[in-house]
Amino acid sequence: MLRLLIAFSAVLLASPAYARFPCDELWGERNAVYFEAGYCFKTDRAIRAFGYNEGCRYNNIEDVPLSARDRKKIAEIQAQERANSCPR
Repeated sequence: MLRLLIAFSAVLLASPAYARFPCDELWGERNAVYFEAGYCFKTDRAIRAFGYNEGCRYNNIEDVPLSARDRKKIAEIQAQERANSCPR
């Protein structure tokens, strides 16, 4: 839990301008779940926000083991991203 909180804070601190926009907040929240589960990020944006994949374990997002609670949270975030017409 602490790692997740630190990861989400890193997103906001890495680029304070992102925190002003709902899409960027949702992006950070969604990706913090994947970060906590050990996903190895590939995009520059994610690596800037979460670090250079130190300790990551999963290169394919479909292989990341998520609890039912995490899957539900991601689905809710994605629904909010769609409602806000956030870019994919």
